[in-house]
Amino acid sequence: MTTTASTPAPAADARALGLAHYAARGVLEHVLAQHGITFQEQVVLRAAVTADAPQTPDDLIAQVQDSLKADPADLRVTLDALRVKQLLVADGTHLRSTDAGRALLAAVGAETAPITARIWGGIPGEDLAAAGRVLALVTERANTELATLTA
Repeated sequence: MTTTASTPAPAADARALGLAHYAARGVLEHVLAQHGITFQEQVVLRAAVTADAPQTPDDLIAQVQDSLKADPADLRVTLDALRVKQLLVADGTHLRSTDAGRALLAAVGAETAPITARIWGGIPGEDLAAAGRVLALVTERANTELATLTA
């Protein structure tokens, strides 16, 4: 929806957040599919690539579970798929990304960069800062509520 001086911007709420998330995720998933990788695989692979040190499978699962709220069993399947695709390899008790895994993330990043620039471009910095503060607060509150529900 485009807003004008006579049309007020819609209020931010859970629906607006969800629509923005799924629209952006849809763009990313389209690019990922061209590389034969799923969204969850990309998140796990990125966690492995960006870690300061090699991670154990349990470390990666805990990190991604915290972000995606995914089932640990599903994440183990994702780790296995990344090994089969030779994007992650075992290094003792740890997993490390392969050259192919790092190259895949670089290719996805290069393909999504101009799209991201078009999506985010032209949004005033103060609006992005305000949105960032609100999203951080919503994330914190939702994580608190989820912890209460699952305790």
